[in-house]
Amino acid sequence: MGTNATMRSEALALIDKAWRARGEALQSPPPDASESEAIAVRVEADLVRACGICERIGARRELSIALGKLAHVALDRGRTDRALALLEDAVAAATAAGDPLRLAHAVRHLGQVHHRRGQWDQAEACYQEALDLYEEASDVSPLDHANALRPMAILLEDRGDADEAVAIWLEAAGLYRSAGVKAGVEECEARIAASQRAVPAQ
Repeated sequence: MGTNATMRSEALALIDKAWRARGEALQSPPPDASESEAIAVRVEADLVRACGICERIGARRELSIALGKLAHVALDRGRTDRALALLEDAVAAATAAGDPLRLAHAVRHLGQVHHRRGQWDQAEACYQEALDLYEEASDVSPLDHANALRPMAILLEDRGDADEAVAIWLEAAGLYRSAGVKAGVEECEARIAASQRAVPAQ
């Protein structure tokens, strides 16, 4: 195994380690804030180290993954400006890697940060770009496609475009069903039902 391949494996192992630690902390939160902060610091340090390795060897796809996960950590800690910058870098890395599915994933999450910040036009542009990339891909999973439809439907609800949102929830429900994700189907159906209840009687 060459040096670059070894370093790529090291970076991926750091990303996996950090993401597992974050997931475990979310599933079973530590009893006090100082321990939670210590875990977040370790997770961030591992991801920053992974980013450094990826940059050194030019592993753009893996860099995009690490940056995206760093953005999630920033959001966990209420740092939306940092998350936005990290996801812009993740989009640039995915573009440089020439990986349309990784790009779609990064752009979708960038859209969600814009959405959280109330920047709806930027969010919609990102969501639409992600959906276009997924629809053009031949090997996209139903779950990834559904997960890209979901934030667009929520944005349309926020804008008051109930009919358009329902159409997207229906499409997402079908994809979640084919992916075997019961919770996704249930959310879509609940959103559709809520929209129908909100329609005033004629």
